[in-house]
Amino acid sequence: MKYLIIVDMQEDFVNGCLGSDAARAIVNGIADEIKAFDGKTVFTMDTHYDNYLSTQEGKKLPVPHCIKGTDGWNIVEPLREFAADCVIKPTFGSIELAQRLYEENKTERIEKVELVGVCTSICVISNAMLLKAFLPEAEISVRADLCACVGEESHNAALKAMETAQIEIVRDKNE
Repeated sequence: MKYLIIVDMQEDFVNGCLGSDAARAIVNGIADEIKAFDGKTVFTMDTHYDNYLSTQEGKKLPVPHCIKGTDGWNIVEPLREFAADCVIKPTFGSIELAQRLYEENKTERIEKVELVGVCTSICVISNAMLLKAFLPEAEISVRADLCACVGEESHNAALKAMETAQIEIVRDKNE
């Protein structure tokens, strides 16, 4: 069994208040990867509420984003048609996703989990590390070319940290 995890490809992270050219640049590549992927796909959705600014995260990043029910919370349009299976997560990494795959792995071995999406240095790394902890014998990989971050330095530092934790970093699909 193989999984493709599409991390937080939501309007606010692509076109909205925390959007970037780097995030916009990976959307079509992620759509192509989903179409070609032979396995299950799951989207994570960063999810906050009206009280965001009073949360610990909101105090450190005072930019309301991905507020449930707003346009910014939605999966970005070119990927929306593929988002049948979504895991809502209130924090950087999804314990619910990790537990779900851990339970599934008991009955049907998960061989590989590939991650793509945003933000490499926050939510991608958090989910990759959780999945590595919950599925230590599965191959966990991150497509560097299909991840985006707030800056190149942060992107590369996160990739290096994941590589150190035995998460495979695929820099180009042809690797």
